[in-house]
Amino acid sequence: MRRFSWFNATSLTFGFAFLYLPILLLIIYSFNASKLVTVWGGFSVKWYAELMRNDAMLDAAWVTLRVAFFSAGLAAVLGTMAALVLVRAGRFRSRTLFSGMVYAPLVMPEVITGLSLLLLFISLNLDRGMLTVTLAHTTFSMCYVAVVVSSRLVSFDRSLEEAALDLGASPLDAFFSVTLPIIAPAVIAGWLLAFTLSLDDLVIASFNTGPGATTLPIKIYSAVRLGVSPEINALSTILICVVSLGVILASLADKRLAKTRNERAG
Repeated sequence: MRRFSWFNATSLTFGFAFLYLPILLLIIYSFNASKLVTVWGGFSVKWYAELMRNDAMLDAAWVTLRVAFFSAGLAAVLGTMAALVLVRAGRFRSRTLFSGMVYAPLVMPEVITGLSLLLLFISLNLDRGMLTVTLAHTTFSMCYVAVVVSSRLVSFDRSLEEAALDLGASPLDAFFSVTLPIIAPAVIAGWLLAFTLSLDDLVIASFNTGPGATTLPIKIYSAVRLGVSPEINALSTILICVVSLGVILASLADKRLAKTRNERAG
């Protein structure tokens, strides 16, 4: 058995430090009593209290959560449908074109996506706001859901679905009773990925937002241009905790589903 060498340990240490040291510093300085974010003035939670009184920042956070929730839901439905077509439909005319159009937002520069969506909404005479931001986030995040769900569908044992059809279930019943519960972890993972991408987006939202629909990344970017405030460190720490909690809960749910399936199979 090969031992864990010092080279691997060093590489792992530097890799984790490069990834997580900035986040750790941000969390530490969110408890800084000083107004200067780079000068430690003692431990304090006053910036969290100040954040709770900042209505503009809380409104932006609420708008961001609503946009992320609804756009991730739409992306999960549309991405799953696209994955089913790509994996199940076999060869058909324009398959390559369809596949390329589904995955194009993965490599499309965000500036181009945001600008093109803005021109579309203007041509449709849609006022920019919650609806346009939600549709824009759905557009670029559904392809990520399609990638995740496709990888699960490729290894799916279709004999289970065919057994349900032989027992008299309709294709729709077979999908909701057999296929969807099995691919549910991939759909949930795709939803979480779309939710996180929506929370993080700045460029596309800046093109498609409007009055009353300012998202948190736009608010933070506007505030940082005037100087980094300790309140932003506190807000970022709360977001990190929320996302980490979501990832932990999803992992536990996935393990529980896998355990239930194994018990039923056994």
